[in-house]
Amino acid sequence: MSLVATEQSALDLLATRPLVVLTGAGLSTDSGIPDYRGPGSTARAPMTYQEFVAAPEARQRYWARSHLGWQRMGRALPNDGHRAVAALDPSLLITQNVDGLHEAAGTRQVVALHGRVADVVCLDCRETSSRAEMEQRLDELNPGWLERHGWVESRPDGDVDLDDTDDFVVPACACGGPLKPHVVFFGENVPADRVARCYAAVESLGTDGALLVAGSSLTVMSGLRFVKRAAAGGTPIVIVNRGLTRGDALATYKLDVGCSEFLTELVRRSQRLSGLAEADNLGDPRPTGDPEISASA
Repeated sequence: MSLVATEQSALDLLATRPLVVLTGAGLSTDSGIPDYRGPGSTARAPMTYQEFVAAPEARQRYWARSHLGWQRMGRALPNDGHRAVAALDPSLLITQNVDGLHEAAGTRQVVALHGRVADVVCLDCRETSSRAEMEQRLDELNPGWLERHGWVESRPDGDVDLDDTDDFVVPACACGGPLKPHVVFFGENVPADRVARCYAAVESLGTDGALLVAGSSLTVMSGLRFVKRAAAGGTPIVIVNRGLTRGDALATYKLDVGCSEFLTELVRRSQRLSGLAEADNLGDPRPTGDPEISASA
């Protein structure tokens, strides 16, 4: 079957079924956020949870880089793919992204599998605070830092390519404990209640619904497990992603096409079939915080 025919068949399958949508970093590339594992992306190993908690120097390095990355990626806006997912209004949107762009686009039922980078947590007392507050404190403690290092190259997940971090000052929580973005780092587990909610949504699809994967390579088990659960229940699976994924063998249809374009066409197809007027503009973008960490569990 040709790519065009496969895409049309996939659209027909998805347009009239209840959906659970699983998204990954590939959906946010059109918002200017680098893809972690997509074609042409630079290979790198992000800081693990074990590294972060092991030494103050590691936390210093992390926050110094992240502070720079936040200035750029914090300006990211939802793209057509995010707005299309919101218009589809799936029974559940499971996202591996921490950027908050789905929420900014108006998607109602969202599980941010790896958390949201707009929040900060103390590792001792577990008090949470806003990233905006953390950024203000970092500015105050490190005057001129952004001006001196604003030229460095951005990396995926919102940090930058910078090694000179020895003089960067990191604030502590009021209790004296170390502060961390409230996201799941590599080496941490996704909270069990989030996983349970996602499993329940996928299982409820049965053979009448469909699981749509958009922009995820499914390299880590945090996303692949839901594809496996759908396949075990006989639920049709459509994967839209540039490049191979670990779930390709389980997919009813696998499409190597752009996420935003496919999702926008799916909205139009669904609206035509439901008798609604087509919409050229799926919504207005709203500012949001930027992503920083991609995580596994």
